[in-house]
Amino acid sequence: MIRTPLFLAASAVLLAACASAPETPGIPGGSDTTSAAAIPDSAFELAMQTVEGLVEAGNTQAALDRLTQLLGSPALTRDEYAEALFRRGEIRFGPHGYDAIGAVEDFEEITDSYGDTAWYTAALPMLDSARGKVTTLEGQLSQPETSRLQKFNFMMELGMHQDAIDLMIANDLSPDNDALIAMYDIGYLCEGEELTGRAYDAVEQDGTPRTLRFCDFGK
Repeated sequence: MIRTPLFLAASAVLLAACASAPETPGIPGGSDTTSAAAIPDSAFELAMQTVEGLVEAGNTQAALDRLTQLLGSPALTRDEYAEALFRRGEIRFGPHGYDAIGAVEDFEEITDSYGDTAWYTAALPMLDSARGKVTTLEGQLSQPETSRLQKFNFMMELGMHQDAIDLMIANDLSPDNDALIAMYDIGYLCEGEELTGRAYDAVEQDGTPRTLRFCDFGK
């Protein structure tokens, strides 16, 4: 499974290429992406294919980091920027994105500042859906009958990661496999003999088993 450190060098090359590549408007289409077998027409398309490859490999956080890095490139056209922003919002809103609040912010930026792009129309229903999810999760979070583990899950989905971690540690919670892998990808959990504290067994999407502990325990 590709890890964040493995794609940083490639990302730097791609961003350098973006600076010299001709501007090519993005093509609206939500989750639809160019086939991996197709030859990209620009550095931007190559970067977006890299993102999709990371998502397919289960490296959701790496894909989000790549998009955030790409959004920092001054070479992007407005349409390309809106497309990258839309895709980041989609991933954040998705089942493994764990950042519904961040998704709302991405879709809001498109609707507030990129109304002249084709991505404006695509962002409107996604913004409504993301806002609805945030409202629902926040409502469930405030219910007195909500268990601590449920609160942890709701906080993770909202993108309130540090609050979720604090709750998990204080109550010695046992999150499910998806949450543990997300915490590993984000950087809260690590693998290493030098680490101390409770161990959490998890299995990555490709079947790789992991024994994880909090990264800052034992250092």
